[in-house]
Order: sequence, then structure tokens, then C-alpha cells
Amino acid sequence: MTGLLETPYGTRDFLPKEAAAKRAVEEKIFKLFAGFGYEEVVTPTMEYLETLTTSGGRVIEPHLFRMFDRNNRTLALRHEMTTPIARLAVSRLKDKPAPLKLSYNTNVFRFRTNQPGRQCEFYQAGVELLGISNAFADAEVIALAAQALSVAGLDDFKICLGQVEFAGGLLEKLPTDLQTQIKTAIERHDIVALNNLPIADTLKKIPTLQGGRDILTEAQALADNDRSRRALDNLTEIYRLLEIYGVADKITFDLGLIRDFEYYTGMVFEAYAQGVGYSLAGGGRYDNMLKDFGAARAATGFALGIERILDARKFQGVAEDSRAKDFYLSYAAGYEDAAIRQAAELRAAGKVVEVSLTPQTQAEAQASCAEKNCMELLYVV
Repeated sequence: MTGLLETPYGTRDFLPKEAAAKRAVEEKIFKLFAGFGYEEVVTPTMEYLETLTTSGGRVIEPHLFRMFDRNNRTLALRHEMTTPIARLAVSRLKDKPAPLKLSYNTNVFRFRTNQPGRQCEFYQAGVELLGISNAFADAEVIALAAQALSVAGLDDFKICLGQVEFAGGLLEKLPTDLQTQIKTAIERHDIVALNNLPIADTLKKIPTLQGGRDILTEAQALADNDRSRRALDNLTEIYRLLEIYGVADKITFDLGLIRDFEYYTGMVFEAYAQGVGYSLAGGGRYDNMLKDFGAARAATGFALGIERILDARKFQGVAEDSRAKDFYLSYAAGYEDAAIRQAAELRAAGKVVEVSLTPQTQAEAQASCAEKNCMELLYVV
């Protein structure tokens, strides 16, 4: 019987105040997305397994929750939203002109060890900008991510910005197996493993290239190929645009940030806040993904972790957005009709009104008003 009262592994309940705070943050973020011209899409919670595993990149299948339909086809719960949106873009939205600007706010599922900031069911809001491949598009999504964290109530955060092509250019002449070892070490931040590889000191410096605008100048001295130099030029232009957006003070460069070499094709970024040991947001350019669905199209975007933002708000002491009810409306016996009419008038005026479901004395109504977190008592007699 104990299991009846427990949530499944890696999931959680949101109690009323928590749910209200979550909803308030989501509404602010989504209003911002709409202000940038992004249109909301909603996709199924489950997709065919082959859809979610079509694109190259990380081996995700062990992390998927799988099931079978009545025709014995394998389904899986979505583990993120970029892949379902890619499917949507090359099917039902294939004739819509570029750029395609789409947003979402939903729950996703990923089987993994239940650690702080890492649940099996979690909530994401994000955008995908499809059909444009330039620094202007990249700067827009980075600026949008920064502004989203700000409207969510966070002030103390940083966005770490990298470019996978910088490291890719430095590695391109090495044997494939050695490239794989280097990429794995960098992606895992395993400096010891990287230093033990038979590679030049220049490559061992990649994870140390972190800091402000001047780090790009330092990196120029290491860029001995056109691919790496183009990557630095791309970051320079993105940063210039972010200065115009007014969010450059939130940017720090990290040329060892590569996220996933097989998936990302250009700039990548992650957002962090003080006191929270995991990223609040992540994204980047992934121009090759839609090609796997049969329609090559440039793409860039990001996802925000809603619960992670809520955790950061608590650490930074941000006041909860949950709104107290305006009125608790109670009544003496025989005044039910009058109470209903008065409550209706107040709600029509935009007030939040909770009406007692049974007659009360005024003393009982006062106690209920406090208990129900209502700002003012109205008593009909």
C-alpha cells in the first residue's frame, strides 16, 4: 500500500504555491518569447522510437522511456523538444518560409540517476530558429536566453559561450581515434586524461581558454587553420551584437565548451547561476540535424530548465510570484444567492475571490480568510 502514496522514481509533485510560482515564471518567459516573434507549438508526449533516434549525436536510446503500441511499433517519451520540432518542421511546416521561429513549454522525460537538478521528468521552455545560418540569428537566441533568465527574476548568472569549430579545426588533421579521445576528454572536462594523451601542448590548452573578450585574442595565436579562425570571427561578431542587445556583461567565453561534437556545428552556450551546480540553460547551432529528417535546414536554439530556474530563484532570495487571493467571501445562512452574485461582480472586475461553500459565522469566516491566504474578508449578512 505504501507505493500508492509515492511518486515514481525521478518525478515530483508541485504543491499549490510551488505550482503557482512555476506558472508565473513560465508565463513571463513565454511572453518574452512571443515578443521576439516566436510561435508556440505543441507536439505529442510520445514519438516513434526511430524519430527520436534518427539524428546522430549522443547515444540516447538507453535514456528513453519506451513502450509499444497495438501494432507492436516501439514508442518513446520525448527526451527533449528539438527532435520533435525538427520532425514537425520538415513535415507539416515544410512549406512555411524561413525563418521558422518556434517556441515550446512542456515536460520531457529522460531515465537517469536522480541527482539534484537531474530528474526523470522535468520541464523545459525554449525556442528553435530554423532556416537562417548567421551570427545575427545566433546572437538573437543567446540574447533571448539571457533576457529570459532576467525576466524569471534572476540577476546573478553567466552565459558561457563557445564554438565547437575552434577545437574542431585544431584537431582535424589528427587520426580519427585520437580525435575521439581528445573530444571525449574535453567534453568530460577530464584534464588529466587530456594531458596524458600524445598531443601538442596547444591542444591541451583548449579547456583553459576561458574568460572575457580578451580570450579570443589569446585564442587567435593558437588558431593555425581557417576553420578555427572562422570560429573565432563568428564569436567576435556574436559578441558585438550581444553588446548592442545589452547582455554582453552576462557573457564569458569558454572555448573548451563543446557540449556534443557530433550534434553541434557552431556556437554553443550554457547558463549558470551562483549557488546552483548545474546549468540553467543550454543550446547552440545544429545545422546538420534536419538533414537526417530529409530536409537540410540551418538551425539554432536553446532550452531552459524550469525547475533549475526555480532552484536558482530560491538561492538568490527572489520573492515568490504566487499571488494571494484578493477576497475570501463568506455569508450567513440564507445569503447564498447574494454571495454568488457579489463574487461574480468582483471576478468580472479581475479579482480573485474564494467563496465559502457553507454558511459561517463572522469569526469562522475570519479564521478561514487567514487559512486560505486571502488578503481581505467580505462577509455577507
